[in-house]
Amino acid sequence: MKVLVLGPGGREHAIITALLRDPAVSEVHSAPGNAGISEIVPTHSIDANSPEESTALAERIEADLVVIGPEAPLVAGVADALREAGFPVFGPDAAAARLEGSKAFAKEIMAEANVPTAMSRVAHDAATVEECLDAFGPPYVVKDDGLAAGKGVVVTEDRHEAMAHAQACFSAGSTVVIEEYLDGPEVSLFVICDGRRTVPLTPAQDFKRIFDRDEGPNTGGMGAYTPLPWLPEDFTDDVVRRVAQPTVDVMAQRGTPFVGVLYCGLAITSRGLRVIEFNARFGDPETQAVLARLKTPLGQLLLAAANGELDGRESLRWDLRTAVGVVMAAADYPDAPRKGDAIRGLEEAKGLEDVTVLHAGTRRAVDAAGEETVVTHGGRVLAVVALGEDLADARAKAYQGVATISWDGAQYRTDIAQRAAAGEIAIPTT
Repeated sequence: MKVLVLGPGGREHAIITALLRDPAVSEVHSAPGNAGISEIVPTHSIDANSPEESTALAERIEADLVVIGPEAPLVAGVADALREAGFPVFGPDAAAARLEGSKAFAKEIMAEANVPTAMSRVAHDAATVEECLDAFGPPYVVKDDGLAAGKGVVVTEDRHEAMAHAQACFSAGSTVVIEEYLDGPEVSLFVICDGRRTVPLTPAQDFKRIFDRDEGPNTGGMGAYTPLPWLPEDFTDDVVRRVAQPTVDVMAQRGTPFVGVLYCGLAITSRGLRVIEFNARFGDPETQAVLARLKTPLGQLLLAAANGELDGRESLRWDLRTAVGVVMAAADYPDAPRKGDAIRGLEEAKGLEDVTVLHAGTRRAVDAAGEETVVTHGGRVLAVVALGEDLADARAKAYQGVATISWDGAQYRTDIAQRAAAGEIAIPTT
């Protein structure tokens, strides 16, 4: 099986790494890829958001499966064009990708499917925002209705900050969704879908704020871990029954079947399970940790979903160890990430036992001495993922890898999975 993976980041590096473990996968190609991906598979310099360029590449390499990583190509209709050209595609078409492309649309689907979620209102002007903030009270939750690469949400006690974010969304031509605040820990669950049936992966938890103790601005995610020892045993089954399957059913009834991965962003509140958001693709950085543990051949699973051939009873196999991933970010991230800083220690980190370094914002360059080097080329630069016997062991190995790698201005959180390892996460009760 030849597989084409579209996307440039750490999520795609993790997907490709897992695909290469599948004995049925003979060849993997990446477009556009990054410095780390180019070390393991051929990369192609195309615009992955272009339906025409993506389809032409799939035809040229005679792909048996196309996996679309990021959200932008999905919303742009890349999956539609590829399917029209006859390719099996893992990723929803543009109509189904609206589950991520519009938070207001996602709320509409959740209401139709009776999916538990936060109370919310859509606002098109400042006066309505003021009314909503009054109604819901602090902490205020203000979301850009469109795509924002995981950084379109502000959760704050500061009303002025909430209003400023809403105004920034309006100025950019978007609308906003105002929600009630959901207490309790957050969980990410990826559910593989073939348009009718669903197969869940293992739950993970990510860390969205830039600094330790969940301080500072939101980012695309600074780290993740899996499994979650504090979750109820029936949690995944409950999410599939109450959230994922009803959503897939409604999408199918509407004539826009969802084929791909439904990312369920969840909160376990004092009033029970609530959906925070849906995404239409694997989440980053949770993917890096989740796929590190997957033993079931990924290529065969994604091809079955793309062809509408999941049987809904798949029993996935997992490494019994724990995975912890720590994201290393560029100087000045998330505001204006600096590019071009030389990265040191990559080879040493790759030599560590049970440690994998997954590239996100990197590229190859030639330094002043004429030597080829890897430099920063994005906000989140790398994810260092480690497998360990428990959370403490996996954390120690991951941070050993992080300590081996450096560049000017590198930043990372030191508390990824720390509270979980200490047994400090509790599910709120009424």
